[in-house]
Amino acid sequence: MENNASCFIGCCRHYRDAKTVLFGAPFDGTASFRPGARFAPAAMRADSWGLETYSPYQDKDMQSASVADAGDIELPFGNVKKVLAGVEKFTRKVLADGKTPCMMGGEHLVTLGALRAVHEKYPDVCVLHFDAHTDLRDHYLGESLSHATVMRRIWDTLGDGRIWQFGIRSGEKTEFEWAKKHTHLTPFGFAGLEDAIRALSGRPVYFSLDLDILDTAVFPGTGTPEPGGVTFDELLRSVLSLSSLNIVALDVCELSPPLDPSGASTAAACKILRELLLLV
Repeated sequence: MENNASCFIGCCRHYRDAKTVLFGAPFDGTASFRPGARFAPAAMRADSWGLETYSPYQDKDMQSASVADAGDIELPFGNVKKVLAGVEKFTRKVLADGKTPCMMGGEHLVTLGALRAVHEKYPDVCVLHFDAHTDLRDHYLGESLSHATVMRRIWDTLGDGRIWQFGIRSGEKTEFEWAKKHTHLTPFGFAGLEDAIRALSGRPVYFSLDLDILDTAVFPGTGTPEPGGVTFDELLRSVLSLSSLNIVALDVCELSPPLDPSGASTAAACKILRELLLLV
């Protein structure tokens, strides 16, 4: 019998037959406030079976989607560079096999490892980043590799004008000032997203979703909750508006299931992931 909980709902195809490969990066070793994101991939797989495979938003069904759940990467806690190397290596394999990688974090730093592999295949890749936080610090408590520095490290790879950020409502003043010169940052919501989509048309896009963009009333299960966020419907509408983009890789990060015993945060994460998998 099929062991349902071993894969995200509708993602139980064999790797060789899949066009999209879902995998987990269960790491929260640089969490700056409350840990627990390492448990997100397993919780999302288990709770996804509370969803239907059918999306009435897109009139698509996961039963027809060509997605394989490859499980979790084994990551060595305590060695951030090896963690990033592991994520990069697996992402590189997925891309080399002609498939689209979709990663479940974990904390947001794991995006850096995946992006490095994507950049090798798509040197002109741009990043579309939904988040509550700027993530543009050069260092956090003396560390250059942190979930608080991930977009700054991605900028190190991509350079100016190739990172679009939406929903940002938290960060140091210096980060917001730095962003004015180096990234396209939209605070608080999704104003201007249509313009960004037009600017990104035809270009390879890495989409990174930090779920703490959601308001804490909707999504309390995250390590760095930031009141004043968007609603679930606002996020969903914005995600669905990306259908015309050439998304070559994506991730969903920063769910911390132990911080929301109700399961509502995990349910929100699962539903958004279902829609993203159907979108790409």
